[in-house]
Amino acid sequence: VQVVESGGGLVQAGGSLRLSCTASGYTYRPFCMGWFRQAPGKEREGVAALLRDGSSSYADSVKGRFTISQDNAKNTLYLQMNSLKSEDTAMYYCAAGPGWLTGTPECGSAHWGQGTQVTVSS
Repeated sequence: VQVVESGGGLVQAGGSLRLSCTASGYTYRPFCMGWFRQAPGKEREGVAALLRDGSSSYADSVKGRFTISQDNAKNTLYLQMNSLKSEDTAMYYCAAGPGWLTGTPECGSAHWGQGTQVTVSS
């Protein structure tokens, strides 16, 4: 199983970025795919999760600003991030797995990639 993220970068506050993720090596499409982030000195935070049935879950801190989506034809997961704030600065990781921590934006028993850095300047 391999999970690869891309799309991070440096952006000014108020700007937008779109992260992409591909997950390969699965026999079946993972039940849950999502994003979590971790900033230096802070705990890991689930950002958004998308289930195979199309339902999604977001962290309160990103609701209304971030959108998770998937292009099944390309087997790619996206995270569209708008109205970025300095507190969104973190390493963002894509996760794919068979489980979902019910009611949270976190996939359970997930594999994740190396991460992609998002830096928002104020």
